[in-house]
This record gives sequence, C-alpha cells and structure tokens, in this order.
Amino acid sequence: MDYRPKLRQHHVAVPIRIILFKSNRRKVYRVVAAHRLRPSKRERYHVSIFGSARVEQGNEYYNAVRDLARALAEMDCNIITGGGPGMMQAANEGAAEVDPGYLDRSVGIRVDLPFEQDVNPFVQSAFEHKTFFTRLHHFVLASDAFVVVPGGIGTVLEAMMVWQLLQVRHVTNTPLVFVGEMWEELVVWGKKHMLDERGQLASPEDFDIPICVRTAEEVIDVISESRNQWLAEHPR
Repeated sequence: MDYRPKLRQHHVAVPIRIILFKSNRRKVYRVVAAHRLRPSKRERYHVSIFGSARVEQGNEYYNAVRDLARALAEMDCNIITGGGPGMMQAANEGAAEVDPGYLDRSVGIRVDLPFEQDVNPFVQSAFEHKTFFTRLHHFVLASDAFVVVPGGIGTVLEAMMVWQLLQVRHVTNTPLVFVGEMWEELVVWGKKHMLDERGQLASPEDFDIPICVRTAEEVIDVISESRNQWLAEHPR
C-alpha cells in the first residue's frame, strides 16, 4: 500500500512489511517497524472507518455502516478498518462487495489481542501489528479521511488521536467525521468543560475540527468534496 504525504516536509514514515502470504482472496503483511522516511504516492483515496467491535452482523448499525462503506467504495475509495468484527467487519464487507478482485479495496490494520484472534473474512489486504502505537501510526499514514461511527473505548482512543493530530497540524486537509448523537454529545461535553469561563482548557476553534453528522448521505457529501479536492491535487 502506498502512503500520501501527510506530515511536515511532505514525507511520511513507511512501515517495513514482511508479506506472510498472498492468494487470490487476501494479502497479509506483518509490520515489523515504522521508522523509515520516504516521499509517498497513492492512486486512490483512502477512508478509515472506526467503530465498535461488539456490534453483531445484521444489527441496524452494522447494516448502515456496510451500506456506507459500499457507497464510498463505489466512489473508488479504498476502505480501511481495524480488521476485526462488528462495525469493522461491516465496513470491510461493504467495500469487498465492490470490485472483489481488487485486493486493496478492503483493508484491515490489526493488532495482536488475546480476545480478537482472526481478521474478519471481508478483509482483502491485512496488516498485522504487535502494538497499538504502530497500528495507530499506520492508520494516520494510510488515510485521507476518518469516519467515526458508534463505538467504545478503543474507538474513542482512535478518534481523540486523530483529533489532536489535526489540532496541532501534524495532519492537515483530512476530514474527521463524527457520525451519530454520541459524538455530538462528546463535542458538547468538551465545549462545556474545556471552554469554561473559570479557565479555558482548549481553544474554541479546536471544536470546529470534527464534522458532526447524523446520516450516511452527509458523510458521503463530506468525503466526496474532500476526494474531489484530493483528485485535483493528485491527477492520475
């Protein structure tokens, strides 16, 4: 997988990968380091979707995320998830339904966990990490947009990391889209407690970074606008 320049000086750290196996169904890489720098290139726009691992197949949220990922893949976006079950599987399933023979359409970036052993069956290219640190770093390097759907503690970690990187401008021109009421309430909570008149803990403009939406159509509108700008800057 190629990586678009995101960090200062238009270079990114590119993970060193060891390919474990490749078939007509899936490519699997083990990431053993992430410290080399080189200019990056990428032919397609990549969207990372973060969400709960606990939602079961057929659930209302599951179906909505699958349909959203399919619509984004039909726009020629590649879809990246954590490669596990739940919302991650839903997104990979939607992406894999579009152009099944193209093995980079549906990507999973995994981490070794004792309770999540297997990559979900809809991942076409899988990357395996030993630590959360390198995995999160990989997400940032590989993504042109982030979509955060309902999730738990791990999803909060991913969302907050991207939010801060955008805040300090280590990542730029990259939409962070919060989908659903729970994320709207998080932003409201942040404004209430961090912009308190007794002592300001953040800047008001920090809360303009995440784009809060309620529907898949709104997500698609945000990603479509960003992708069009990306294509103008990266002609094929």
